[in-house]
Amino acid sequence: MAEDLTHSAAGHRRLITVFGGTGFLGRRIVRHLLGHGFQVRTASRHPERVGSASRSDAGPETAKADIHDETSVAAALFGADGAVNAVSLYVECGRVTFDAVHVEAAARVAHLARASGVERLIHVSGIGADPASSSPYIASRGRAEIAVRQGFPGAILIRPAVMFGPDDAFLTTVARLLRILPVYPMFAWGETKLQPVYVEDVAEGIARVLAGGGGGSAASYEFAGARVYTYKELVGIVADRIKIRPTLVPLPFALWRILASGAEFLPGSPLTRDQVALMQRDNIASAGCPGLSSLDIAPTQIETLVSAVMDRS
Repeated sequence: MAEDLTHSAAGHRRLITVFGGTGFLGRRIVRHLLGHGFQVRTASRHPERVGSASRSDAGPETAKADIHDETSVAAALFGADGAVNAVSLYVECGRVTFDAVHVEAAARVAHLARASGVERLIHVSGIGADPASSSPYIASRGRAEIAVRQGFPGAILIRPAVMFGPDDAFLTTVARLLRILPVYPMFAWGETKLQPVYVEDVAEGIARVLAGGGGGSAASYEFAGARVYTYKELVGIVADRIKIRPTLVPLPFALWRILASGAEFLPGSPLTRDQVALMQRDNIASAGCPGLSSLDIAPTQIETLVSAVMDRS
């Protein structure tokens, strides 16, 4: 049995600071850490968003922190035994760029975590992160991993596949488009392979890594779902659930890039070139890389939850 890392030798509950603890994944990480007996500090620019879903009888502390500000990051890390960086950016806006958030801020958290005496740092990245990619988003994810390891050599990298769950940006977006569009435009022929992972499984995996589950000694993990689908198959699963028989129209990626170039100027950027780039490459776990099963977690099958996700969303 793995050593219980939720308590120190002195017996007090270990404190974990979670940056981005109010986000889609972050708030679930907070809840699962609490469930494992950790003391948790949620560090966010909007700590007031820590709701009852993240709370227990011994709920999280909250700290107002901006990952672009060294002083507030250091304050959020003060006294922490561990830290999780779950901050991410999907659409650039002005000075809030992929490099600023994924690389510079991640390096800042890593450096200050090491300087603060944090014992264990988890950095949430993504499957397919590649510093050599032509996509600014994918490349920034890859450079972030390098920067984090330089600032905190023992950092553990967690790379989830595309995540699904209530209020996600994946299944619910597919369902919304199926409902409002007379025809459903596919990314090429919809043959891109995806291995969607349930967001709660990712959060539990992170909690178990911090608690020493599965030995907790791997340098990186790739968290992916129970099986691989094509994008077309996933669209079909959602369409069946909402009782729609869509007309699928394949569009070449070159056309998608042109459409995204214009859409990026619209409010909310409904489509970006980086999202198109993500759909041009398979998003599946690497063979041999530790995953959820190494932490004794059986990945939740998307078919068992698609109804619940659609109903709650």
